[in-house]
Amino acid sequence: MVFLVPPAAEAHPHTPPTEPGCDPIDPAACLLPFPNDWYTKADRHTDTGRRVAFTAAMLPHQASWNRNDGFSPGSMLTTRIPGVDLVKSGVAPVTDVGRSLARTAPIVIVDTDTGERWPYWAELDANATDPARQALLVHPAKNFVPGHHYVVGLRNLRGADSRILAAPEAFAKIAGRTLPRHDPLAARQAQLRPVLDRLDRAGVDRRGLYLAWDFTVASERNLTGGMLRMRDEAFERLGDRAPEFVVTGVKNMTPEQDPRIAREVTGTVTVPSYLDRPGGPTGSRLNLGRDGLPRQLPGNTQQAQFRCEIPRSAFDKPSQASLYGHGLLGSNNEVGGGNVKAMANEHDITFCATKWIGMADEDLPTVARALADIGTFDAIPDRTQQGFLNALFLGRDMIHRRGFGADPAFRTDTGRPLIDIDKGLVYDGNSQGGILGGSLLAVSQDAKRGVLGVTGMNYSVLLNRSSDFGPYGRILDGAHPDRLDQQVVLSLFQMLWDRGETNGYVSGLDRSPLPRTPRHQVLMQIAFGDHQVTTVAAEIEARTIGARIHEPAIAPGRNPDRDPYWGIRPLPRDPYRGSALVVWDSGTPAPPLTNTPPIGPEYGRDPHSDPRNSPVARQQKGAFLATGLVVDVCGGAPCTAPAG
Repeated sequence: MVFLVPPAAEAHPHTPPTEPGCDPIDPAACLLPFPNDWYTKADRHTDTGRRVAFTAAMLPHQASWNRNDGFSPGSMLTTRIPGVDLVKSGVAPVTDVGRSLARTAPIVIVDTDTGERWPYWAELDANATDPARQALLVHPAKNFVPGHHYVVGLRNLRGADSRILAAPEAFAKIAGRTLPRHDPLAARQAQLRPVLDRLDRAGVDRRGLYLAWDFTVASERNLTGGMLRMRDEAFERLGDRAPEFVVTGVKNMTPEQDPRIAREVTGTVTVPSYLDRPGGPTGSRLNLGRDGLPRQLPGNTQQAQFRCEIPRSAFDKPSQASLYGHGLLGSNNEVGGGNVKAMANEHDITFCATKWIGMADEDLPTVARALADIGTFDAIPDRTQQGFLNALFLGRDMIHRRGFGADPAFRTDTGRPLIDIDKGLVYDGNSQGGILGGSLLAVSQDAKRGVLGVTGMNYSVLLNRSSDFGPYGRILDGAHPDRLDQQVVLSLFQMLWDRGETNGYVSGLDRSPLPRTPRHQVLMQIAFGDHQVTTVAAEIEARTIGARIHEPAIAPGRNPDRDPYWGIRPLPRDPYRGSALVVWDSGTPAPPLTNTPPIGPEYGRDPHSDPRNSPVARQQKGAFLATGLVVDVCGGAPCTAPAG
């Protein structure tokens, strides 16, 4: 796709679909509609039987994408329909997901492996500056199933005058009578015939179609296999030993200096590095073997920094061990935040954190470069996977008898351990710590439950809706000023980002854990009206893993949805052992119904930090981390968090 060549290249910004390899059914640009099996090829060596097959003309540095055996399970379906009016067409909006499954719905998605109609919501890109280049975005209301095949049909779409829009000329020919062999569209017609037949069986008459196509979702092994190889190999070599670590600092505090934390410990853990440069600095990529899986360069290790906060309560009774996940492009020092200290002392938890390398403060230049040059993007999820391994090694040290507990820094003056290793390991993270924390939990063999605070998944959905994205969005604007192109770029990012955030691992958080991994439960606490992490992404995650929701979730009239939290079953009245979603309301207005951030006085203050700063929300977290039970701390009413 020529428009994705870095800006220095001399190229027209929009590749016409007549370029070799482009799908002729969508005249807007090459790679549309997206995702699309037109851009794959048969491969008997993959779990799906397909492999992505972008060419250099479509996408520079395409090799990273062509390792995928399908597209992202969170793919937003992207195309362009000139003149469409979604309201007049009756397309399901974000406020009415249930409408997407109506018999006459104008957009139909079918899982051909099961015959199931797939729920979604759709929108026009509100960021588009040119109506002629405005994308139609169709978001799955729960993630597509890894390894499954889907067909898409768009039918009976209407313009502002309520008249049905005519199908693009090329697609109309393909959907019509059999074309002669010499016709340029004959091959595409032959490929689309099974798609049209499958839609026919689903009750979608091809005579009313505006557009139809199919796509395959990447398999679970393709998405998670690299990370699991790193984990399994590293821990097999470790055996029954504790990871090597060095304590570099111990700071004891008096109650006057800190009434909640008695001791702060800093140091490093030695972790096998699977990155391609010694020590794995920012910008490193995974070192891949011939099988496409990560391989450790001989002797290459990572010195993962850690910081631990030991509460005063641990000096009375040994504490629970918990990893902590920091926020956007932050550091392990965020474990010293006031809300974390309060949580530690209130619930007798020792929190330890390491950097989410790949998405830490030191990675800011790499992130900026990746937004400007898509060919460098794989450095972000690659290094993030190494960050997951670093956290797993840190967690093992926290609960190993010859780990932290054997060091004087983690003992009282009389020699009693400050961490009760028999309680096991848990996880707590907020914001980016929730978005990446789901991945960490999904691959953890030690931590079986965790709290994902103000969380979500799928950066291709999150970014446009986040108040944090402004400065990064300007970099993307400079590289890809056309907003239709940008939406394709975000989807391409996500295909690689799946390996570095929960969107690619969420299938392992439900009742079917990843190989050689125990089942996990998560408590998702979200802030209604969140300015930084849109709650629609958390709802998608909750539906995907089968989480239950606390009800009443929110006071009547607060949520603009026709059926708020559609498809998420309520929690039972008794304490529940399983995954759950709890909405915390601070009174902030509802967010925009478009893919734009809640910026402006009409959206009030940002409640992003309110749940973690609420003692009541922390009480719920503490009970879950200690027992695995989700308890109602809101008295049978909607949960509210005071504005902080």
